[in-house]
Amino acid sequence: MAAAALFTFPHFPSLSHSPNTLRFSQSRRRHRSVIRAQVQGEKRGVAVLWFKHDLRIDDHPGLVAAASSSHLALVPLYVFDNRILRRFSDEMLELVLIALEDLRNSLRSKGSNLVIRLGAAENVIKGLVKEVNATHIYAEEEVEHDLRKLMTVAKETLETLPFPEKGPKFVLWRTPFYDIESLVDLPLSYEEFNKLRFQVSLPLPPPTLPDTNIELNWGPIPTLDELMEFMNVNTRKRKSSWSSIKEKSVENLFMKELLKTGASNQSNSSFKNAHAQSFRQKRVVNSVFVTREGSVVGGGTNSVLNALAAYLRYLEGTARDDWQEVHERVRNAEAREGASFIKLFGPALSLGIISRRRVHYEAIKYEKDRNAGFLSPFGYSTVSGAAAIDAVCSMEWYWLMSLKCQISRDRTYGIRIWKWKGHLIQYTVAGHKGPAILLVHGFGAFLEHYRDNIYDLAEGGNRVWAITLLGFGKSEKPNVVYTELMWAELLRDFVVEVVGEPVHLVGNSIGGYFVAILACFWPTLAKSVVLVNSAGNVVPGYSFVPFTKDRQTSGAAWLGARLLVFYLRSRLKSVVKNCYPTKTDRVDDGLINEMLRASYDPGVLAVLESVFSFNLTLPLNYLLKDFEERVLVIQGMKDPISDSKSKLAMIREHCDRFVIKELDAGHCPHDELPEEVNPIIGEWIVTRESKIQVGGSIALDRTILCTEGQ
Repeated sequence: MAAAALFTFPHFPSLSHSPNTLRFSQSRRRHRSVIRAQVQGEKRGVAVLWFKHDLRIDDHPGLVAAASSSHLALVPLYVFDNRILRRFSDEMLELVLIALEDLRNSLRSKGSNLVIRLGAAENVIKGLVKEVNATHIYAEEEVEHDLRKLMTVAKETLETLPFPEKGPKFVLWRTPFYDIESLVDLPLSYEEFNKLRFQVSLPLPPPTLPDTNIELNWGPIPTLDELMEFMNVNTRKRKSSWSSIKEKSVENLFMKELLKTGASNQSNSSFKNAHAQSFRQKRVVNSVFVTREGSVVGGGTNSVLNALAAYLRYLEGTARDDWQEVHERVRNAEAREGASFIKLFGPALSLGIISRRRVHYEAIKYEKDRNAGFLSPFGYSTVSGAAAIDAVCSMEWYWLMSLKCQISRDRTYGIRIWKWKGHLIQYTVAGHKGPAILLVHGFGAFLEHYRDNIYDLAEGGNRVWAITLLGFGKSEKPNVVYTELMWAELLRDFVVEVVGEPVHLVGNSIGGYFVAILACFWPTLAKSVVLVNSAGNVVPGYSFVPFTKDRQTSGAAWLGARLLVFYLRSRLKSVVKNCYPTKTDRVDDGLINEMLRASYDPGVLAVLESVFSFNLTLPLNYLLKDFEERVLVIQGMKDPISDSKSKLAMIREHCDRFVIKELDAGHCPHDELPEEVNPIIGEWIVTRESKIQVGGSIALDRTILCTEGQ
């Protein structure tokens, strides 16, 4: 079992320090005072409300603030910007378009409208500000690095305009789930946070909007085909081989491999049947599954609220076809208890079609209705109600943690946030030039486990990225079934979306197995692979062993996770020290405290259940058969978890082109002996890069010769 790590890079200006950040508590009196404070003494102006991931008018504090001011006319705006859209799947893009249709209709019913534009957000906002003489820009505060950067660029672009008076004011708003006055004093432990017993704020009703008396070209909402064409024309294209790389799921690649290796037709058909099951659902009139794929809840706010009502009443009978459809999808999506909520409603929450505190309010209201107006002290009365409440409370916790990281100035490394499939992931980067390196931690660890590797490797002329995987550290821990294939796909998307170029992959423990899967199925993303006491085995004469990505959890895994977390909390320091036999003093309070803190996070038990369902049957010699001399193995010979001597003997016999470095260390040599590991990795990168350059020169020479020959 691996441990932990801390790292980052310079902060760009934090928008969360703005004095113009609106926060709305439960008190309506405070709502009005905050609003008055924003506009007191100001002349009549125009407010542009920039919708991003808040596609609703229900429970929308920014809309309430802008609409409540008699000093402001209101111009709602949505911008189709590639930097926002390129992260979305085709189904998510469909959800955006459908939600925007509903949002526009809702605004029109209130006497307003929605401006639709395609292009760079900063240029669109700049043009609209000039056109309507806007005095305020209202926008929801973000935690994602790219969106915060985009908002900073938009703000800086406006500052270049020559205004006769002071330029438009950027007003950031939040939808606070809990009535928390200051994030600075927010406990880092979820256990300590719960002891404070913060009350959940009530959602705000849609406000009365001022009539829009401004002549504008509001713009049409594009079709999906038009949007895809816009994105294809305007996206900065990487290598052509990357264009569809995220569309190649592990299942499809397995099926291709089965056909190539002549595996049984029965195994092949099982993949096809599993893949096709989700498309055999009967679509009903007024269905809340509005996309062509039809796998998640969508539509407008009322549609999602209707689906939520059906979800909460999952155990009740119903004659409504649309509710029966929801109940059928719940049964199919319940891979583990409560997992159906995130599966079905996660995208709608991520797009802000419905707010987290609206979900909480509706679920609590339903619980009270079932219990004569009271909440039971023994827990929630339905599995679906508990799933909805737990999910939004968990999401809010990780959002608060992410926001706190943005405003913190006492960290060794600056933390960035990336959103993957609606979930918040922490990462960091150091270095400004040179080859890209991605560091992947082991089970139970986080990016801080590379605390003494990141800067040293960056100072050697590299750009170094370290990520905290979904389910670990301060990254989100949603209620899903965790598999090694899911984590490999996460790393694939991180390389494509965030790094943007092929990387040298470094993985410790189970992280080594993840990067081996990545290198196998998406080889164009990997320049080389460095395995640091990696999980996985070498199997002579292996045959291809198919296995599915999705797995059901068992009662044994449920119980095992709870016993495991109890054991680790009581014995953690001794367990980790056992993995550091040469330098036990490296197991310091910072490392142990962060691991303990993470063990109390919401969702951690779902992650620990994965320990009992890991499938490591794909051998390393299969996964890395096409990499040959591009694999470096760094092995701590005192590893208490595996037999290092036997493992290296198998590698030498069956993977003779792998490069091997033995160290007098335990399971985590990169953290135990960073002064030895860093030079090994640094020299390896230099060697591999020189061979890549030579290979590129040879290829170029051949191209020239062929051209001249013609």
